[in-house]
Amino acid sequence: DLTLDISEMTGVHIDPSRAPVAFGRLAIPELFAQLVEPDAARRLRALASLCDLTHDPERLYQVVSEGTRWSVPPRAALGKWLRPTRCLLARQALLSSPLLARLSQLLDDPSPLCRTRAHRRQEEKEEEVQALLLSTLSCCSRLDAAPALSHRGVTLIGRKLSHACSNIRREAAGAMMALSVIVIAMSQVCEAAVLPVLADLLRDQDVDVQANAAGAIMNTVVITTGDFALDVLPVLLELLSQRKPDVEEEQRRKALVLYSLRALTSLAEAPEGRRRLLLQLPLLVGRSEPPEEDADIRRAARTAVNVVTWTP
Repeated sequence: DLTLDISEMTGVHIDPSRAPVAFGRLAIPELFAQLVEPDAARRLRALASLCDLTHDPERLYQVVSEGTRWSVPPRAALGKWLRPTRCLLARQALLSSPLLARLSQLLDDPSPLCRTRAHRRQEEKEEEVQALLLSTLSCCSRLDAAPALSHRGVTLIGRKLSHACSNIRREAAGAMMALSVIVIAMSQVCEAAVLPVLADLLRDQDVDVQANAAGAIMNTVVITTGDFALDVLPVLLELLSQRKPDVEEEQRRKALVLYSLRALTSLAEAPEGRRRLLLQLPLLVGRSEPPEEDADIRRAARTAVNVVTWTP
């Protein structure tokens, strides 16, 4: 029986707290037009629908781009409105629009809640720009580090290693690792007292921050056999001894383990470093023999063992 009882069909779900979204390219402009309606309830429904559309990848850019042509949304909804700016497309649209200037006016708004949300957004944008600049500097320094070094790059980047934002710490440590591959930069890292800061980052909660810091130390200790270089040895050994049961998490730590092994190999070339590492030889051997161990890590561990056990 192919007959269909229309009464049994499920009706379209209509959320009374949302404004209906029309079809076609004029749907989003229509919602923005409702934001200036005198009816407060209608404005809130339109804003709720726009916030929902920012989670649609196909409409996100259009929502943000269209929104920059209108005045800033009601301050009570500012927090919801700014959430989608965490998306890359929305950030690009926001950077190319005059909306940031309007947001700056909200810093003096009478409402404490509005001021708090506006300050939070401004801080996020500033941190994003700093992380992007550091990432760009890191890429450029891999090709030619001389321009960065001639403009006090080690000192300026070193100040960002202790930033509260993990993204900035990660990019700063990555830029420092890119710079420290040449001898001049290695010397500047030592002279600017950057090594102690990098050592502190080895205990960071972000694995990528730890890996980049270990990479910078790996490059620098090639010329450094002083007291501090040996002081960082226990931390590197601790990182080497840590293992994660999760395969993916252990794979994320691969760069960290490799850089730690190579740093230990350089430290073993100093007599005191070799003496201390001989006491930890079982740990190094344990990383060089198991077949289930990553091949690159086994190779780096065997090199470390050979250097530590070398005798004239």
